[in-house]
Amino acid sequence: MGNPLQTLADGVILCASAETWIEGEAIQQLKQTATLPGMLRVAGMPDLHPGRGYPVGAVFFSQDWLYPALIGGDIGCGMSLWQTNLDVQRNSASKMTKHLGSIDGPLDESWHSLIVDFGLQDHAFASALGTIGSGNHFAELQRIDEVFAPDAVRDMGLDTARLQLLVHSGSRGFGQSILQSHVRTHGHNGLQVDSPECRSYLERHAEALKFAVANRQLIAQRMLARLRGDGRCLLDVNHNLLCEALVDGLSGWLHRKGATPTDLGAVVIPGSRGDYSYLVQPVPELSSATLHSLAHGAGRKWARGDCKSRLAHRFSLADLARTPLGNRVICEDRELLYEEAPQAYKPVESVVKALEAAGVIRRLARLAPVLTYKTAGGCC
Repeated sequence: MGNPLQTLADGVILCASAETWIEGEAIQQLKQTATLPGMLRVAGMPDLHPGRGYPVGAVFFSQDWLYPALIGGDIGCGMSLWQTNLDVQRNSASKMTKHLGSIDGPLDESWHSLIVDFGLQDHAFASALGTIGSGNHFAELQRIDEVFAPDAVRDMGLDTARLQLLVHSGSRGFGQSILQSHVRTHGHNGLQVDSPECRSYLERHAEALKFAVANRQLIAQRMLARLRGDGRCLLDVNHNLLCEALVDGLSGWLHRKGATPTDLGAVVIPGSRGDYSYLVQPVPELSSATLHSLAHGAGRKWARGDCKSRLAHRFSLADLARTPLGNRVICEDRELLYEEAPQAYKPVESVVKALEAAGVIRRLARLAPVLTYKTAGGCC
């Protein structure tokens, strides 16, 4: 594979190989963001796909101006990986499904003290804590399928005899309310750094990041309690956020929209619910070309509105609730089951290969899905 780093225009880089599915609309959106005032560089990851006006799977580096619309409403959306004490052999998908029930409703009073510990007991969106949400969010029990770097995997504390739990969620309605407030006042325009409006936004942005981290922890602990297990968090990484950064000697602001940082240690790049996930080690010293960022997942191949018409004549709902890898999918939302079908996503292997060829990651392990939770309906 040749060098996957392509210069599309002045200040616009795309990390993608010949086998990486990239839509023309996503490239046009990427190029358009490079024309925003104060924007110095933008980079598309191999999971790049079109978003609502702005691409997903991309990073934007600016000076003097910040753009809340670029990171969207799900501020703090990200992933956490937990090592559980659940035995791989003794915990089948069907058994765990029975124990889980529904975790869609608000947490009950038994969780109050932990919510207090997070300082979120009086939060306007406290009722959403511990819930996954819709769209591409999920929680997935996984097993380690293959190990590429035994020493690194062992040092992280991963146990091949136990299940891992990957949680993908964010700040729920809280982050969306922050974006809506910004758009009502400023439209999709940026904010000048050090202005009162910018400082106010960054304060709320920090609150949303705190909320998102707490939400993922509560989801994991809620699931483990239902499964009569325990676990510990090995990593937690946001991939929708703004942060100050130094890139090639220039100080400015990174906007990540569906992109994973390279400076926080190992991260997970998940596939669709019918594909593997990869635990990878970033190579920060080689990642300035990709703005110190990686793909955050496989990336969509089809628009949500196209999925049902493409799949309904080929697959029943029961077919979509199980995948060729043998895992079970809990999703009682019929439309979501189609929208999030594995066929709607790129093969994660193509994404990981492009990042490898760019020299910005090395593989540590491959994780196979066992039980994917989207929504069970109800609130019990």
